Amino acid sequence: MTKVFVDKDLCIGCGSCVAIAPDNFEFDDDGLAKAIKEEINDDVKTAAESCPTDAINIEKEN
Repeated sequence: MTKVFVDKDLCIGCGSCVAIAPDNFEFDDDGLAKAIKEEINDDVKTAAESCPTDAINIEKEN
């Protein structure tokens, strides 16, 4: 299984992931992005590639 998460130490809240994949990301109370679904699709991959700080991580679980 694969899951996605946002590294809060790297996120600057620019919003590119929320704009690209609004079904998968939203802002938390601190104005930083968070993943709201663990499923990976093309939009999530594009959001991860577009993140200016590489805060979006996609991990494969064993």
